[in-house]
Amino acid sequence: MGKNQSSPTAFILLGFGNLVGLRILLFVLFLAIYALSLVGNLLIVFLVVVDQHLHTPMYFFLMNLSCLETCYISTILPRMLASFLTGNRSISITGCLAQYYFFGFCAATECYLLAMMSYDRYLAICKPLRYTSIMNVRLCIQLAFTSWMSGLVTNTIITSFMLQLTFCGPNVIDHFFCDIYPVANISCSNTHLVKLATFILGLMGTGPPFLLTLASYVCIILTVLKIKSKAAQQKAFATCSSHLIVVTLFYGSIFLVYIVPETETLNELHKTFSLFYTVLTPTLNPLIYSLRNREVKEALLKSVGKFSSRVS
Repeated sequence: MGKNQSSPTAFILLGFGNLVGLRILLFVLFLAIYALSLVGNLLIVFLVVVDQHLHTPMYFFLMNLSCLETCYISTILPRMLASFLTGNRSISITGCLAQYYFFGFCAATECYLLAMMSYDRYLAICKPLRYTSIMNVRLCIQLAFTSWMSGLVTNTIITSFMLQLTFCGPNVIDHFFCDIYPVANISCSNTHLVKLATFILGLMGTGPPFLLTLASYVCIILTVLKIKSKAAQQKAFATCSSHLIVVTLFYGSIFLVYIVPETETLNELHKTFSLFYTVLTPTLNPLIYSLRNREVKEALLKSVGKFSSRVS
């Protein structure tokens, strides 16, 4: 990265600069969201680890998702909360690049992980007799490992292009975190290559997982519709509806942010939809899975009961 006397040493994240008067209110709101997300996701991880009834492929992937969401939201909200509390909106260039690296890694990994979870639901509903033999412990670990490594490799390549950018003029980023396009837009170097690489690798990273997820749910719906019993249909849909809600929220907001063209008019809309996949989805995941899932609620009640008996 080029350095000279006019090169900035830090960026200014404008965030939601038009809401300065609501700074304290926003701090309280996002602090509550962050706390809720951490407690919910870490609780799911704890329950899956300690409860033998949750030692199944579906909950193994759910535990991975909760670990991922904890890291994901922690790359964005602590810096945003500090900005609301102190009014200091600056972030070092190194800190900005690090934030994007971990954010991009988590986002890419989630795309793959959601696809693996949809494949798991496909096998459970469409191939129930072969499910336990196919989705064994070894395959679960391989699929989870592939998800994490795919996200790591994809974003490492994208970040390597980002490191080639030089900054010698404006240092104000009109966003609440260091996303690649807002950062590239203030670079004084040619950004065509980094944007093209991001588009191609992003398409490769989200396209196949999205198509696999879509194909899995098409097969699931077709299979469920063939079931004559209405009660059996409802039970089958209930097992995958939670995952479908998460997928819809995550992919819907990502497509709106990265496919809708960048314009000054749509900039605020981009920032708003960015909140969906960076903040809302990690917060809603544990609520969706726990409140809609009988086994998780039973595991929670059992753990609370054990803790109460030990205390008394």
